[in-house]
Amino acid sequence: MKIFLLKNSLPNWIILLIDQVIASWSFALSYFLIWQFEFNQILKGHFLIFICLYGVVSVGIFYFMRLHTGLIRYSSMVDIYRIFVAVLSSSVLYGAVVALAVAPIYNIESNNIYLVLLVNFFISSSLLIMLRIGTKSLFFFVKRNTKDKKECVLIYGANSSSILVKEALESSGMGKFVIAGFIDEDRSKGNKSIHQIRIYHTSEIEKLHRKAQVNKLIMMSEDLQAGARKQLIDKCLELNIKVLTVPPTAQWMSGQLKLNQLKNLKIEDLLQRPMINLENLKVANDLKGKRVLVTGGAGSIGSEIVRQVLSCGPEMVVICDQAESPLHQMQLEMEEKFPSVEIKICIGDIRDFDRMYKLFKAYSPQVVYHAAAYKHVPMMENNPSEAILTNILGTKNLADLAISCDVEKFVMLSTDKAVNPTNVMGASKRIAEIYIQSLNSVNLIDADMRGLNAATMPKTKFITTRFGNVLGSNGSVIPHFRAQLEKGGPITVTHPEITRYFMTIPEAVQLVLEAGTMGNGGEIFVFDMGQPVKIIDLAHKMVKLAGLTPGVDIEIVFSGLRPGEKLYEELLNKEELTIPTHHHKIKISKVRKYKYAQVELDVKELLSLNKSNDDYRFVKKMKEMVPEYISKNSRFEELDAAMHYKGL
Repeated sequence: MKIFLLKNSLPNWIILLIDQVIASWSFALSYFLIWQFEFNQILKGHFLIFICLYGVVSVGIFYFMRLHTGLIRYSSMVDIYRIFVAVLSSSVLYGAVVALAVAPIYNIESNNIYLVLLVNFFISSSLLIMLRIGTKSLFFFVKRNTKDKKECVLIYGANSSSILVKEALESSGMGKFVIAGFIDEDRSKGNKSIHQIRIYHTSEIEKLHRKAQVNKLIMMSEDLQAGARKQLIDKCLELNIKVLTVPPTAQWMSGQLKLNQLKNLKIEDLLQRPMINLENLKVANDLKGKRVLVTGGAGSIGSEIVRQVLSCGPEMVVICDQAESPLHQMQLEMEEKFPSVEIKICIGDIRDFDRMYKLFKAYSPQVVYHAAAYKHVPMMENNPSEAILTNILGTKNLADLAISCDVEKFVMLSTDKAVNPTNVMGASKRIAEIYIQSLNSVNLIDADMRGLNAATMPKTKFITTRFGNVLGSNGSVIPHFRAQLEKGGPITVTHPEITRYFMTIPEAVQLVLEAGTMGNGGEIFVFDMGQPVKIIDLAHKMVKLAGLTPGVDIEIVFSGLRPGEKLYEELLNKEELTIPTHHHKIKISKVRKYKYAQVELDVKELLSLNKSNDDYRFVKKMKEMVPEYISKNSRFEELDAAMHYKGL
């Protein structure tokens, strides 16, 4: 029986010969039926002329229709349609030749031949179709029952997309999967079949795993987000059934589904949410023909800002970063993908005012996206001076230059850690927020203090976006857990109750670009981040997705909260309210207002204290500037106690 599993198919000429034998035999049988098996009359007639002529006509039509070129084991509805067309065309052409040429030349009575053709059409087409269906069914029966079968899989869904996946797997010649059935949450489809393959309800997954030894579930990548599907995935993880994802059909319909396109489900897939629909046309119109500067442009989010901005048709994009190698890679990628847009690469530190001044003067950016920042909480807790220099001084340098160079919009990327900060990093980002907001609301008294008049009031719109963790960013928890998994564990989680919000990098960047278009200046845009995720649950799922058992194959240990780390992130201060926007997923935080004159004095004093190399002195000043900044699990907690004792 294994002859049906041979990779080498029969030569095309043999298939054509088999088809002709069937077609000729069918014609002969039809002829006998019409003549009621009167062999004496048949042999005295012109049977041989009729059947030889039919053979010539049909072989020509079959060859022209290329019925012999398809692999019979992978026949589809298209092949059945082609058989009907081929047999019908053969009958029509044959009838025409008999009526116009054969009958007049040989003086043959041809009335009965049309009845023969009619009967032959049904017999011949039925036999040709049965040959293909029978061969295909036998092939997959043998394949399912052969001893060297590999993996028994289910395909999620019972629709056109899942049928395409099934056909693609069968026609790919992978020989690696045996399709046990389709699985769907719609109970009305249960116990029905598609292409002789049964449809099961999702509640039967455990029974299928136990009885049919199903060990893989294949899903379209766009099917991952709905709640019912997530429940099915959770059940698969519980049963150690691996989930494979298939890219959208548009990515392989023109070609062939390849084995390397079947990907193991990743934790990022489970955390992703349906993409928000922002008004990309407005964003494109707002950025078209503009000169755009992106700081931190070689980072995770900065590089995605660059990609999305370049797709909007700007006049120029200036990419600024201090990381040489990532910046070089960005240059190569962007010049290849966007050759028509002028791209400028600038190595520079935003803390260096003179370097930034030269950059602004050289390129005169009209829009600035400020993504450069230090973001790792424990590292900044141990190096608070660096957080102040980059996150505060760097932001101040850029914001001041934006005003003096008449930048139209300045969009700063902030973080949920700036809300009720418990660490230096969050507090530094909150002070940066306060500084650029105060610039946006400079009044005439502030202008006088700065030697400005009404005509030279700042025209730059300062806008802030505030969001949580992004999937796949440099140094985030998921790559860290993945690296620990590859080493065999253990996976370290700081606390069993710690939670975080997650969003995708493209999602975050869409928010940033939309904020730049929507904002009038002074706003802090916050995003509906959905439900927070428990990090311990994330760790468990990552272990199960790797086909391992938490606590057995991979240990999960608790290392304790790191310096400055808090259990729950927030997007709003308790004293802040939100104002809705035209998009229900985006809101504006109604934050407290600060006068520029006082903020400028405080920032200058903080920067001066920062030179003292006394961490406690300038962190104390940060706490005075941000009263809600209460340290946690940090050496700076003693400052809170001292300030509370003094009534500060």
